[in-house]
Amino acid sequence: MVVKITDKMKFSRSFDYVDNGIEHGVLSKFEPKEILLKKGTLIAEGFKPLNCDIKMLKDVPVKLRDGVTIYTDIYLPNNCKKVPTLIAWSPYGKSAGTAPRYKNLFNMLGMGNAWNSGLTKFEAPDPSYWCAHGYAVCNPDMRGIAHSEGNTTMVGSQEDQDGYDLIEWIASQEWSNSKTALTGTSYLAFSQWYIAAEQPPHLTCINPTEGLSDGYRDLAFIGGIPDKNFIERLQVNHVSAKGAKRENLVKEMDCYPLATAEVWKDKVADTSKITVPAFVIASYSNTLHTMGTFRSWRNLGSKEKWLRIHDKQEWPYYYDKDNVEELRRFFDYYLLDKDNGWNKTSQVRYSLIDFQGNNTNDISTGTFPPSETSNTKYFFNPLTRTLQDNAGKTDVVLRYDTQSLPGKISFQKTFDKKTTFVGYPKLKLYMEVENYNDMDVFVWLQKLDKFGNVLWKVNEKLDTELREFKNYIFQSLLETCNQDLNASFLYCNRSQCI
Repeated sequence: MVVKITDKMKFSRSFDYVDNGIEHGVLSKFEPKEILLKKGTLIAEGFKPLNCDIKMLKDVPVKLRDGVTIYTDIYLPNNCKKVPTLIAWSPYGKSAGTAPRYKNLFNMLGMGNAWNSGLTKFEAPDPSYWCAHGYAVCNPDMRGIAHSEGNTTMVGSQEDQDGYDLIEWIASQEWSNSKTALTGTSYLAFSQWYIAAEQPPHLTCINPTEGLSDGYRDLAFIGGIPDKNFIERLQVNHVSAKGAKRENLVKEMDCYPLATAEVWKDKVADTSKITVPAFVIASYSNTLHTMGTFRSWRNLGSKEKWLRIHDKQEWPYYYDKDNVEELRRFFDYYLLDKDNGWNKTSQVRYSLIDFQGNNTNDISTGTFPPSETSNTKYFFNPLTRTLQDNAGKTDVVLRYDTQSLPGKISFQKTFDKKTTFVGYPKLKLYMEVENYNDMDVFVWLQKLDKFGNVLWKVNEKLDTELREFKNYIFQSLLETCNQDLNASFLYCNRSQCI
């Protein structure tokens, strides 16, 4: 039966699934069958021709432990060998690689669509590449999506169990070598924290590329501040051809505003339970995923784990040719038993942001933060608005009006020698607000040039002029004082900056 927590969830009717072979991709019409896709086939205009023959098992039914049937597409090399399987778990439509919304998104980002075959589920591995290298790719429509039965839930124990059941089903198939891996970015990353924590016997390794790990802190109430807009956009993907219901997180935010609610506690990943090898990808560029990725890395129970912190945004990183080749080394080592030296890869590689385009990448170390870093305390000087080495002898109250410009208080520190910031910044404050009993606090850590101009991290996307401006560290959102938001947030307590 479905997990008990669903009794407390708030559901709405799913959006209608348009089964016209356009809205959700050219291969999205429900047609259970086997298809041989020949090398050179062009799935849709603007995409890359297939670079090998692929056997597609379309709309394959998989029965879950409670009797609900979900449907998945399986892409296999066209040979008789038993192969490992890469699984892309998300609600984004198993055949939606050529859907107009995703074509337009990658065009807007400057990536175009010629980097993939059109068989690529959004944020997932490209079957054309992986089948050519001896892998199967499994693209499921999770519970309640498209023609899959049941009602859709959004991260937590129901997806844990469903992912577990799919993995064990794959391991029993005649074409499977019984080894599986989870991979993908964003939703396909944070679903990995939850599924892997269930410890499916035939899950061999995981590759989370930037994914949140706490549905309350990282998604719904970021640092305690509600953000309904992104969730409303995300839930548009919950489409059903069978009149299913979808978990409505916006309703749950209104009904359960506190993190102590059972619904939100069910959406916290316990990555200490993950024991399989993990190749974790993080960046400083995504305020949705950055905190959760670092938090998961720190708590990860895997003895064999690697962290790579890059200087880009998740989609250009995940689909970069060299990065895909490196990911294949990881998978080849664990899924194909190739002695390729992956185990000698540095456990941690990180990037330093230069602000003038000369970033330094893949700095090797054994830990994160690097063991050679040191924590330095600075204290606020309210009179000079600077950071100083020692606490002042008297307290001074500083006030600002939140309803007028600049609506902030700032402090500066000028360094007399080159200084590198690596790791997790922390902030302690005492604050109060007049005539209110609650407050939202935004904390920025920024770098200024000698003229006082704020410098920004610039992400160049492929060969375009499209640029994405991000803060160097994190724009941290804090709800109240004395709330522990974990080390990857800047968190509130007393007038001392660490």
